[in-house]
Amino acid sequence: MIRIPRAIVEAIIAQARAELPNEACGLLTGVDGYVSAHYPMRNVDASPEHFSFDPREQFAVLRSARAEGQRIVANYHSHPSTPAHPSEEDIRLAFDPDLIYIIVSLAQQEPVVKAFMIQEGQASEIGLNIFGYGLDERS
Repeated sequence: MIRIPRAIVEAIIAQARAELPNEACGLLTGVDGYVSAHYPMRNVDASPEHFSFDPREQFAVLRSARAEGQRIVANYHSHPSTPAHPSEEDIRLAFDPDLIYIIVSLAQQEPVVKAFMIQEGQASEIGLNIFGYGLDERS
């Protein structure tokens, strides 16, 4: 299970929409399955079918997370026109078995957000707990 504040999920969806027709991507940091920060990243592939991070941006996020006493807990990317499920390429390129992979599908009118663990070439959906108020709501 991963817990993500609603404001972060809404920001990820907004990024995915803004970067259409290409896939959007980024990293999430936190501790103990709780996401506390997100880092939108540039898709250096600029492609609607796959993404790659800029290694310099990745290292900057890693340094920032460590400075805050956190770690990278998940990466995310969008699927502009396919379901929120890891593609064969997503599975093949999933090198960290402890990382959570979040996919935002924009294939339908309403975005679909799902989380996965990918281990030994197999993707398994895990619980995604979105909590808190929306960006335009007050506590």
